[in-house]
Amino acid sequence: MADPWFVRERVDDAVTLVTEPHVHPLLRCNVWHVQGRERDLVVDTSLGLRPLRSFVERQGSGPLLAVATHAHGDHTGGMHEFDERAIHAAEAERLDGGIFTSLDSRLFGEHVVGPYRDAGYDIPDLLVDAVPEGPPIPSIIEIAPAPATRVLEEGDVVDLGDRAFEVLHLPGHSPGSIGLWDEGTGVLFSGDAVYDGPLLDELDGCDIDAYVATMRRLLDLPVTVVHGGHEPSFGRDRLQELCRAYLAHRA
Repeated sequence: MADPWFVRERVDDAVTLVTEPHVHPLLRCNVWHVQGRERDLVVDTSLGLRPLRSFVERQGSGPLLAVATHAHGDHTGGMHEFDERAIHAAEAERLDGGIFTSLDSRLFGEHVVGPYRDAGYDIPDLLVDAVPEGPPIPSIIEIAPAPATRVLEEGDVVDLGDRAFEVLHLPGHSPGSIGLWDEGTGVLFSGDAVYDGPLLDELDGCDIDAYVATMRRLLDLPVTVVHGGHEPSFGRDRLQELCRAYLAHRA
């Protein structure tokens, strides 16, 4: 049994990373909390095994906006806790209900666990190595409905008052995958469009041709740092390596 369930790591003066360390990397979503002058931004909301909002809320902060980079259950489990919820139009209806996530790896197909096994990850039957304090958790999690209060499109702006993020539509991993791009600082929150680990492009809703186009777009993006949906952050050189490796494999 693990208490606390979430841990936080301060990245800079405004950005904090929140993770569930007892969840396997396959499902361990990076939750990014960005403090703003007029509102705070929460990028993705983990599995929902335990309440997230109280962990990221800070005294004296403005409203909290939760943005899902896409609708997969490991990124949307806590969306229902937030009053303001945003997601790309292509996946907005999925937040209305009907999203399930399994903690039992035997229920995933080879197209999910295979890339992780090939990359050297151990794949246990159960994708957690502890449980949080509180009520028992099921092996199959039904994500609570969390209808979007804001629907995002390419080019929309998420304004925190003292900094703003442009919405980049980055499909491939899912139809509505997005990134949040701060051109002034070169910071990209990329969701699962790209991260420094096995990229999954054969799930339901994946589109390899769209993924190729996304990788070509990201290859030229002048980033300073990429904060992905999983695994550690990285810089532009590593982004280009990841994009080129994917393009060599799929293009």
